[in-house]
Amino acid sequence: MPLHHETPLLHSVALSARVQAPVWLKLESAQPSASFKLRGMGLAAERAVARGATRLVSSSGGNAGYAVAWAGRALGVPVTVVVPSTTGARMRGLIEATGAEVQIAGDVWDEAHAAATTLAEQTGGALLHPFDHPDIWTGHASLIAEVAQAGLTPTQVVVSVGGGGLLAGVLQGMDAAGWSEVPVLAIETHGAESFSAALAADRPVTLPAITSLALTLGSKRVCDQVFAQAKTHPVQSIVVSDASAVQACAQFLDDHRVLVEPSCGAALSVVYDQHPAVMHTAGSILVIVCGGAGVTRTQLDDWLAATRT
Repeated sequence: MPLHHETPLLHSVALSARVQAPVWLKLESAQPSASFKLRGMGLAAERAVARGATRLVSSSGGNAGYAVAWAGRALGVPVTVVVPSTTGARMRGLIEATGAEVQIAGDVWDEAHAAATTLAEQTGGALLHPFDHPDIWTGHASLIAEVAQAGLTPTQVVVSVGGGGLLAGVLQGMDAAGWSEVPVLAIETHGAESFSAALAADRPVTLPAITSLALTLGSKRVCDQVFAQAKTHPVQSIVVSDASAVQACAQFLDDHRVLVEPSCGAALSVVYDQHPAVMHTAGSILVIVCGGAGVTRTQLDDWLAATRT
C-alpha cells in the first residue's frame, strides 16, 4: 500500500479568470508530509526496506528529508537526514518530530548530500537520493496517473523544477498516460535556475551558488535524467523572480486558503502574472501545486517584506 495519498484535483476559478482558460490544480500540498516528495521518497523507502535496509539516510533542503522521515516512521526503521545550514529551524523540527535524526553539513544541499553519502557508507544505511533515482521518478509519476484516471487531459502542464526529480516523474507519467506531445512549462527562480542553465549549455552544468530564497529549489545541478527527457518532450524553461514566487504564495493563500512555499509559488506565478506562455491556451492548464512544509504565515510575511525592498 503506497505511503502517499491520492491528492485533490481542483478547478481554480480565480486562476482560470487570470488566463481565460480552465486551470486545474493538483494539490500535492495535501500530502501527509505537505509536499509531493512523499510519492517518490515513500516508494524509494519502501523498496529499500523490502531489499533489507534497516536504516535510511537521506540529504535534503527540507521537504525530501521530511518525507523520508515520515516514511521511515511508517515503515518502522530509523532515519537520519543531513541538511545544509540554510534549512530552517521549523523544517528541522518537523523532521525531528517524526523521530528521525537531523545532522547539519555544509551551506548548500550539494554539500549536505556529500556528507550523507559518507554517513551511509559508515553506518550501512540505505542512501536515498532526494531526486536522482528511478524509484523517485516512478513515485512522482503517480500524480500524473491520478490526473489521467480522473479524466483530465490538459493541453499544458506547469511545474516547478529544483533538482529535477519532480519534472522527471511528471514527464515519465505523461509518457505513460499518452501525453507525450503535451507541452510542459518548467519554472525556476532566479538564483536557482540549474535546469535553465543546463538547457542553455546543452548539458547539465553546476551553478556557482544558490542565491534564491526558494531554497527547496536549491540544487546547483539538475539530474542527467531530466535533461535527457527534455530532449524528447516539449519542455519550455521559464525563470521568475523571488518576488513573483512569494507574491503568488500570498495570493494563492487568499484565493484557495492553502499555504505553500516559494518553490511552489514559482509555478503559480506564471499564471498569476499572466505570462505569455500560458495566455491564449486552447484547452486546460494543469498546475502541479508541489506544496512545501517549511512555511508559516509569519515566514510568508517576512518573505514578502524582503522581496519588496
